Amino acid sequence: MMEIERRYTPGKVSIEKREDHDPVIRGYAAVFDTLSENLGGFREKIDPGAFSDVLDDDVRGLFNHDSNLIIGRTKAGTLKIAQDSKGLIYEAEPPDTQIGRDLVVSIERGDVDQSSFAFTVDQDKFEEDDDGRIIRTIIKVKRLYDVSPVTYPAYPDASVGLRGLEQFLKNKNPDRGNVYAERLALCRMRLKELGAS
Repeated sequence: MMEIERRYTPGKVSIEKREDHDPVIRGYAAVFDTLSENLGGFREKIDPGAFSDVLDDDVRGLFNHDSNLIIGRTKAGTLKIAQDSKGLIYEAEPPDTQIGRDLVVSIERGDVDQSSFAFTVDQDKFEEDDDGRIIRTIIKVKRLYDVSPVTYPAYPDASVGLRGLEQFLKNKNPDRGNVYAERLALCRMRLKELGAS
């Protein structure tokens, strides 16, 4: 079974109020062609169109990736997801529950202003740029599980990508195995310091 990865987007989460309608939570769960922070030895970007095959998945809208705090679901029509030229956008109609009302207030106040998404990868690639940085490009997402407004984005789960990085380094230049082994050891140490597995 493929492990689920989570990433966050610092893009703004907002409340949209429409006449004669309940408020809608709106945000970008992912932004295309934007390099992530250092994920423990590599940076990451998402190709435009990476979500094309998962837009019909039964995706949940959760608060802080907590399945007990559901704010919408595509199957129920209370969550909508789409791709545009910027990235993966979502709109959730929060329920008239305590968590729904509280989340709306927290977003309006600016206490919650980031998004995250949980996914598995179908196709990716690793490359080294001219500055010697390793870049992972997510070409195609295999499954989209949830989109979530988040209070504190947890450090992204980079351990899955780290295995791909290890293979990339092994294949890149076998004659430099020791250099890459040291680099990989530093990546693992950094992940451990950040609390990622």
